[in-house]
Amino acid sequence: MKKVEKVIMQKNENKLSLNITDKPFTSEFFEKVAQIIEQSRRFAGYTVDLTMCAAYFEVGRIIVEEEQGGKARAEYGNKLLAGLSMFLNARVGKGYSESTLRNARKFYQVYSPSIQQTVFAESTNTKKNQIQQTLSAEFKNSNFANFKKMLSADDYPFKLSWSHYLILIRVHDIRARKFYEIEAIKQQWSFRQLQRQVGSSLFERLALSRDKDEILRLASEGLVIEKPQDMLKNPLVLEFLDLADSSSYSETDLETALINKLSKFLLELGKGFLFEARQKRFTFNEDHFKIDLIFYNRLLQCYVLFDLKINKLKHQDLGQMQMYVNYFDRFVKTEKENPTVGILLCEEKNDSIVELTLPEGANIYASEYSFYLPDKTLLQEKLAEWVDEFEVEQEMVGLQTVVDDNDVSEEETVDEQ
Repeated sequence: MKKVEKVIMQKNENKLSLNITDKPFTSEFFEKVAQIIEQSRRFAGYTVDLTMCAAYFEVGRIIVEEEQGGKARAEYGNKLLAGLSMFLNARVGKGYSESTLRNARKFYQVYSPSIQQTVFAESTNTKKNQIQQTLSAEFKNSNFANFKKMLSADDYPFKLSWSHYLILIRVHDIRARKFYEIEAIKQQWSFRQLQRQVGSSLFERLALSRDKDEILRLASEGLVIEKPQDMLKNPLVLEFLDLADSSSYSETDLETALINKLSKFLLELGKGFLFEARQKRFTFNEDHFKIDLIFYNRLLQCYVLFDLKINKLKHQDLGQMQMYVNYFDRFVKTEKENPTVGILLCEEKNDSIVELTLPEGANIYASEYSFYLPDKTLLQEKLAEWVDEFEVEQEMVGLQTVVDDNDVSEEETVDEQ
């Protein structure tokens, strides 16, 4: 207790009043949290992110349990975090502000429901992994039992950096959060890339570009590219081109801007895209044509042609793209490659015109682009409407199935009589 009092007294100059005798501000609680952080630092050689995510999760758990054991008042929680922050900064060094501790608490609250079902269950697998072999004897202390289990789990739950999780814990929709986490791991998104994808409402845009029954798959598996439609998102957000403030721009300006920001354009396009050519020229019956942008998707194993339109989409544009796709299918692609895909990027599209102009099964799609980040609230509301409609449809199907089963049963009863 004297050690804690000394730390607090040293911080009196910050004019923070904290009565150490007020339960449950005890040295045992402060020591627990400090030791968790100190232990995590000893394993930083293995990986800083692995140990620090586990440490913050465990710190969050202890804080939540301490708050639940005390008075459930905001004033109490604020004093607890303030006192803990002072103690940790004096004990283990700077970096443990009240904000950081609140994030740790939020981290635990968001991820504990799923992790407690897997990580803290006793494993029947006796095989020890690399982390178990390097654990210090100091971890035998019962205070670190959960921390030890997490680090030694065969399926370690945290595969991203702490910075990534600071973004994810602020994504309220569980389906969206799972999607972003899966994609960040698979695509090895940096912190900035994940920040951009969340900010541009990638999950909502992908979900609204798909059938309603595919939304849940996005949350459980991430983005799976199996057919050309899986590449589409509406709108395609091109805020990184800095053309929003331009009073006028041409298709050439748009194309040049995309090439100059190619890496960001590839990120927005999604998985599997490889850039091949710009303004690709081909000749047919002595007439010359140029395709704006040509990509290849290695997942679908097909060419993807882009035609840029700065105005409203017209049926002539669709006919032109159909010709480009036909040319590539007949004279460019190999027998082992899949049919070419054509995508028209336009400022405004009309789905009715697209359906009326193109033959059924055409591998041509239209997608709007925007120079502004979409209104996340509007997208979420639209997505919620879709999900509600889907659930109602499923309930109606279930009710119809029950009615059909009853009808069959009645018919069988009549036949028996």
